[in-house]
Amino acid sequence: MAAIRISTIGAPGDYKSGLLPAVCKSLGYEIHWVKPSDCDLLIICPFENLNKKKLRWCPRPIRPFISSLNETIESVLNQRRSLPITLFQTGENIRPDFANTDYAISFDLGISDAKHFRLPYWMEMVDWSNEDVYGNLNPRYGRLLDLERLMKPLGDDFLKRPQVAAIFASHLREPRGTLLRAVKRQIDVAEFGMSFNPNIKNHHESGLIKYDELQRFAFNLCPENGMFPGYYTEKIPEAFMAGCLPITWADDNVLVDFNPKAMINLAPMSRNGFSELGEILHSPKILSTYANEALLIHQPSIEPFKEFIQNILKASLS
Repeated sequence: MAAIRISTIGAPGDYKSGLLPAVCKSLGYEIHWVKPSDCDLLIICPFENLNKKKLRWCPRPIRPFISSLNETIESVLNQRRSLPITLFQTGENIRPDFANTDYAISFDLGISDAKHFRLPYWMEMVDWSNEDVYGNLNPRYGRLLDLERLMKPLGDDFLKRPQVAAIFASHLREPRGTLLRAVKRQIDVAEFGMSFNPNIKNHHESGLIKYDELQRFAFNLCPENGMFPGYYTEKIPEAFMAGCLPITWADDNVLVDFNPKAMINLAPMSRNGFSELGEILHSPKILSTYANEALLIHQPSIEPFKEFIQNILKASLS
């Protein structure tokens, strides 16, 4: 087994249990986590400086934009005699050129560059054991996403559940606040998360297992934090896998990843003040059509990502 020395800057606390380290291990590499000054591969994520006092006033989603990430990277690299290969990876709605790196992994569609790979965050939460990748986790949800389930029709179980929507939210910044009010005008909404319970410190200490909670509801209001072509997270497939009909907010390119007929998309309803929503939610006939739709039309594969990572690892050790 080959050894690779990897370091991170600005990575989330659970990064080491994520997909990229799991893929490295599946390719036959033993990871040694080291300081940036000693690494072969430096992975940069957009959360640098999150714990500094001067940034605590700033909402978490935009803290990365005011951090001096590139200055931090340069100060680290200037201490080295030889430069490591650098990789920018984001699970946020941030562009791949946010940092000056050799390679990038992001959500963005339409980029024709061998040094960039599109990996939507929901794919990090998939059980890839059928392709010999093990070790990635999804603790907040309670399990990894099952591709076989996502490729089957939703089924009519959600029609037998209480016709209530659940929302899990740590903030209600727009468009979430508007979308929540629009759904509340039509049906009841059960509210979970830091936005509604001040005793919850963070996602990992909420005491909630999302999959288990969703079993009690017909719908899951799960809008994305922002709208950008290709930016689709774990929210939609987590709702679907739990047997809920997703109520989301995404652009038309969502069809690249998911079957748009398997969800209620509030985005095109915005221009009419969401007037169509009531007709959908209160019509058993319309709702029954969603029961026949699968979320995934084509089964995705992790093999292209493995090939991309293999190239980076080889370059890092060359």
